Amino acid sequence: MQIRKITALIDKCKADSVVLLCHHNADPDAVCAAFAFSKLLKRLRPKLNIEIAAAQGPSRLTKFMLKSLPIKLTTHPHIEKADVVVLLDTNTIQQLDEWSERVRTSNSPLIIVDHHAKHPETEHLATICVSEEEAASTCEIVYRFFKEAKVKLEQIEAKALFLGIAFDTRHFILATSATLKTVADLVDSGVNVQETLSLLSLPMTESERIARLKASRRAKLLKVGKWMIALSHVSAYQSSAARALIRLGADVAVVLGQRGDEIQASLRSNRDFHKETGIHLGRDIAKPLGEYLHGMGGGHSVSAGANGIGEVKRSLKCCAQLLKEKLKQPFSE
Repeated sequence: MQIRKITALIDKCKADSVVLLCHHNADPDAVCAAFAFSKLLKRLRPKLNIEIAAAQGPSRLTKFMLKSLPIKLTTHPHIEKADVVVLLDTNTIQQLDEWSERVRTSNSPLIIVDHHAKHPETEHLATICVSEEEAASTCEIVYRFFKEAKVKLEQIEAKALFLGIAFDTRHFILATSATLKTVADLVDSGVNVQETLSLLSLPMTESERIARLKASRRAKLLKVGKWMIALSHVSAYQSSAARALIRLGADVAVVLGQRGDEIQASLRSNRDFHKETGIHLGRDIAKPLGEYLHGMGGGHSVSAGANGIGEVKRSLKCCAQLLKEKLKQPFSE
């Protein structure tokens, strides 16, 4: 039981303070998992002082969601003073941006709770690594912690876990049988489904709509066998643009953005592409792309990202080459 290992480590360190860290631009799964986990730790070890922080703050959608949840994020976590540091929904410390070196050089034990493909460096740094790629969200892992600890979910904890799961499964489109059983239990714990799901509906800004339209206009289409791959670039809203290209009909979408020398990439695919080809975007494409950019990459099987230093045209060419090698078929335009 993983939660017992975690509490045993906290006890062994005689910990008074725990810092929970989420990746940059933290999404609802990351923040809600951290919140629910903090509530569980407080119920198991009431004297703990717990901070929750997200590198460079939460995403715009998460900020909207936080208006309806009692989640407090600190902008200046006491990483060096923490007795234990926990990364949630974050499989590489590079996703912590300016906090990454502080975590790397910390003498405190590091715990990873995540559902992405494992990263060797993070595993090496971690004292305990709870990494379950089969889980559809990090909130599912935290839900299981409650069950292992035999702690009954309060309504607010169930609501937070429901939101994280709903977000990462695209409103349950990517949900597994285990996910749906978890969701049923959360609803039984008092979650109002319609009311809660409305917190994940954020009106699109004019800037986001423009980014989507620009990405569509700039898209270079490549045909690989029966698969349609769209490569594009916009200065902002790369993930939104990639999702839009998938909805327009692409099987794979890669959208890059550049600010100065820095490159940010968002990759998406549909479920059929992953199921039939076996290509895992996080492991097979984003990770080597991050290495090419002298940065980091990773993510899920159908949703991933990478960042580093480079140039858009060459980075898109690298993505195309990575896909070509994995598909082992020539491109046609």
